[in-house]
Amino acid sequence: MAKPVVREGARRRRRPTRQGTVLSETLIVHTALRLLREHGGAGLTARRLGLALGADPSTLYRYFAGMDDLTRAIGDELMGRALESWTATGHWRTDLRALGLAIHSAYLAHPQAAVLTASRVTGRPREIAVDEAILGILRGAGLPDDDAVRIYHTFIDQSLAFAALDAGALALTAETRAADEDMWGTTYARLPATSHPHIAATARLLSARMPHSAYPGALEMLLDHTAARLSRSEPVSRSEPADGFPTR
Repeated sequence: MAKPVVREGARRRRRPTRQGTVLSETLIVHTALRLLREHGGAGLTARRLGLALGADPSTLYRYFAGMDDLTRAIGDELMGRALESWTATGHWRTDLRALGLAIHSAYLAHPQAAVLTASRVTGRPREIAVDEAILGILRGAGLPDDDAVRIYHTFIDQSLAFAALDAGALALTAETRAADEDMWGTTYARLPATSHPHIAATARLLSARMPHSAYPGALEMLLDHTAARLSRSEPVSRSEPADGFPTR
């Protein structure tokens, strides 16, 4: 059973840790990000975090209900960094593009943390602020609520899915990642046209494009779709079937 989190005022340490620092939720999250970068997801434990902070591991439970609660806080930190790097202009397409790229970039800056948190819903303030901003852009552009929610859903899941995919590649060792990328030139480019005519015809283009993220292109496709919806006067039909895929 998770331990109850102590209220902010009551959980502050009256004296510094052995390393001379005063613990805070922010310090713990930032230290966790560093440990994830250095050791990966398997290396983030209460014991290792306590050692890094110079505090007893049990002290962490005064700030977080458990390691899963800390994981959600890490995800919220990444969302917060994306929001801080973004400035609204009042032009829906410019703003939505910039926010999507900011989310993707914030997660890729911490690949191991992205792999750990991209599929989570934190319910924390900065994630909520990002969601509010996206919905505000879409509704402010003139989309009816059905459209706004459907496109919001696609937008945020697309952003996080590509963040997880691209972060997974970045989390590999440099040697492994290079070997994967070289496969387009060493294997695909050598497939004969007699058996693989379409790959052979596009091998050069594949080799140049595939090592890079497809997220910017996918984002533009979604923006094109949103623009098309805005150009139509009728709202989305309520009989339009849902895609049936699970949400993040």
